[in-house]
Amino acid sequence: MTLQKDLATLTDLAVEAKDMAVERTGGEISGVSVEEKQVENAEITRIEVLNQQAAQKIGKPQGSYITIESDSLRTTNRQVHEQLSGVVAEQMNSLINYSRLATSPTESPVILVIGLGNWNTTPDALGPRVVHHLLVTRHIYGSADPQAKQGLRSVCALAPGVLGLTGIETAEIIKGVVDRVKPDLIIAVDALAAQESNRLASTIQISNTGIYPGSGLGKKRIGITQQDMGVPVIAMGIPTVINSVHIVNDTMKQIQNNQDLPPQSRNVLQQTNQEELIQQVLQPFMGDLIVAPKGIDQLIRDTSRVVSGGINIALHPDIKTENVSMYLQ
Repeated sequence: MTLQKDLATLTDLAVEAKDMAVERTGGEISGVSVEEKQVENAEITRIEVLNQQAAQKIGKPQGSYITIESDSLRTTNRQVHEQLSGVVAEQMNSLINYSRLATSPTESPVILVIGLGNWNTTPDALGPRVVHHLLVTRHIYGSADPQAKQGLRSVCALAPGVLGLTGIETAEIIKGVVDRVKPDLIIAVDALAAQESNRLASTIQISNTGIYPGSGLGKKRIGITQQDMGVPVIAMGIPTVINSVHIVNDTMKQIQNNQDLPPQSRNVLQQTNQEELIQQVLQPFMGDLIVAPKGIDQLIRDTSRVVSGGINIALHPDIKTENVSMYLQ
C-alpha cells in the first residue's frame, strides 16, 4: 500500500479524505458534490458522497458530511461558543426529519445519544463529556404536562466506555440498549483523528453515515450505523488527535516546497523515497504515536459544551441559542 493510501485511512474527516483523493487523482471526484458557505465565526462545508464508486475513491461511506470550521472553538469566549452551538443545531437538523421519525404526529421520537470514548483519557473523553452536559428527558417525558412536552423531545443518553474498560465491544453494548429502549434515532458523538494539525479542536463534523469508532487511528471496530443498529444514526465529532505520520509527512512537504531551498536540494528531496524515509524515522516505536494539542483538558471542556449545546437546541424546540447555557448540566 502506498503512503498516500495509508494516510487516507488515518483521518476521520471527509473533507480531508476528499482533498487527498483530489490530490491523488489530479482532479475532482465524480459523484462527490461540495458546497461551501461562510457564516458568522465559522465556515461550513457540505460534502455529498452520491454513489458507491465515489465512496470507494475517497474512502468514506455514501451519505452527507457537514464540516464546521472555526478557530473560535479554541477560545474561551462563551458568547461565541453559544452562537456556534446554534450553528451546530441548524446543521444537525438539516440531516434529521423528525416527522418521519415519530410514530404519530402527537408523539416525540425517542432519541438516544451515545457518548463514545474513554473518560479516563482526556483526548478521548469528548463523547462522555458531551453526555454529561445533555438535557435528558425520557425518564420524565411520559408524565410531563402535555403543554410542556411541546417544547421537549424524548432524549436518553449513554456513555458505554471502551473495549479496554469493559471487555465488551462498544457496538454490542449499544445494540443491547437499542433492542431494549427502541429509539427512533441514534446520535453518536466521538473524538476524531485529523490529518492536518490546524483542524485539531477547531472542526466539528456531522454526518448521517454512522461511525466506526477508532477508524481514524487504523483500528477495526464494529460499526454504529443504521445497518448495524436498525435505526438511523447521526455521527458527530471533533478531531482531538493526529498521527505522527502526518506531522512528519507535512513537514517534509513544507521543506520540499520551500522556495528558498537551493534547486539541487529540492531535487534530492523529490527523488527521495518519502515512504521509506518516514518508516525509518518512526519505526519501530513511534509509528503509532498519537499526538494531542497542548491544553487538551480545557479544549475538551469547552468543545464538549459547544456540541452539547448544539444537540440540546436541535432536539428540544424550546431551547434557544441565547439561553442554551441554562440547560448545560
